[in-house]
Amino acid sequence: MNITTLIETLFRKYLPSPFTIAVLLSLFTLVMAFFFTGNFGDHNHLITILKYWEQGIWNSGLLVFAYQMMLILVLGHILVLSRPMSMFINKLVSSISNAGNAVVLVSFSTLLVSFFNWGLGLIFGAIMARKVGEHAQKNEIPINYPLIGACGYVGLMVWHGGISGSAPLKVAEKGHLSQLMQGLKSPVDNQIPKFISTGETIFSVSNLIIFVVLLWLVPMVFYRINKTVKPTEIYLEAYQTKHKKEAKASGSEKLDRSRILSLIFGVLILLASFFQYKGQLTNLTITPNFLNIFMLGLGVIMHRNFNEFLNALEEAIKGTSGILIQFPLYFGIMGVMSSSGMVGDLSAFFVSVSNEVTLPIFTFFSAGIVNIFVPSGGGQWAVQGPIIIESAMKLGVPLPKAVMALAYGDQLTNMLQPFWALPLLGITKLKAKEILPYTLLIMMVGMCVYIIGLLIF
Repeated sequence: MNITTLIETLFRKYLPSPFTIAVLLSLFTLVMAFFFTGNFGDHNHLITILKYWEQGIWNSGLLVFAYQMMLILVLGHILVLSRPMSMFINKLVSSISNAGNAVVLVSFSTLLVSFFNWGLGLIFGAIMARKVGEHAQKNEIPINYPLIGACGYVGLMVWHGGISGSAPLKVAEKGHLSQLMQGLKSPVDNQIPKFISTGETIFSVSNLIIFVVLLWLVPMVFYRINKTVKPTEIYLEAYQTKHKKEAKASGSEKLDRSRILSLIFGVLILLASFFQYKGQLTNLTITPNFLNIFMLGLGVIMHRNFNEFLNALEEAIKGTSGILIQFPLYFGIMGVMSSSGMVGDLSAFFVSVSNEVTLPIFTFFSAGIVNIFVPSGGGQWAVQGPIIIESAMKLGVPLPKAVMALAYGDQLTNMLQPFWALPLLGITKLKAKEILPYTLLIMMVGMCVYIIGLLIF
């Protein structure tokens, strides 16, 4: 039995559903906070921990963030279901003749799209994996469908170092670093820069080299894995919105099916988005709000009318059900870890055993661990960022390097944490335990690349 088969067998046998994982992580976090934070002898300590949990669940800022993320997924999904995007994806998929070029095409294209935007990349990868499965089924091409699904998820391993990365974009905002450190009374407060440009983080030579290496290496590893696995049976129906010929519209239905009205509205949305966010766009800063309003306008235009757009919406919104109920659970975990000081303790431990060379490596590992409990790049930066900034300045580590170390660690363990795979699982009809054996292997490859990159640059 090879390592791929062994891991696949273990995951299939012992890994529960993503919702169960979220529940278990919640209970584990509550227990850890109760025993290792605060005054254990205080009988009110448990009540305090539960309050932190409840406050985290209903954190208004995080709930806004959750809605933004759900919109990114839904609107990206709607875009991919439009006729032009469906034609483009079908054109790509039609070139596949065997399992080897299938895994290379899906993983390469997903990595590329995800570097520009994680939400669009996640949905694009999911649809690509589904379409490849349908194409293989129709043309009797033997493939391992769970492996294809893993290829469609791998973009979440590069997103935080890309253009939509939370930490690099936040530190590029003037005054963010000072605001982040406010109230901590740090001795390095007067040395904090006003901002760190994306030219030093996302578009730095080191980050681009690391991304290019992964863009080449990951598809090649998937290609080799493909040679060691057996084809699977596929039972899929055609995944698309129903672009069927409709009866002639009458009365108010004419507005629902008006191409002119949808085109005018879509163009107005795009104009509003560019005028509102043109200053940020010139600095290559893409915020969730801009992305959502842009995709809304583009989605309305790319679907022929409102009726077609709403049909796509009905299909797309199904993929958010898991996120809708699981996001608050992870916000509760975040509330406990942040308010109880667990994140600070974890980061402080790594800092205590670090020096100028090893701090980025320990930051990388601590970010990876925290991401398993708090799968939100922006939320993780808010609670872990101050410690990273202060420790980096004390030890003389360049701040851009420290920020990217966190970004690399956060994105890497997405290959182990199945939370963001929920939309992909819904679209592909796969289970987390089916794709995780392969994403785990890719995580090990990515770990080597990121560690070497942090040591060299």
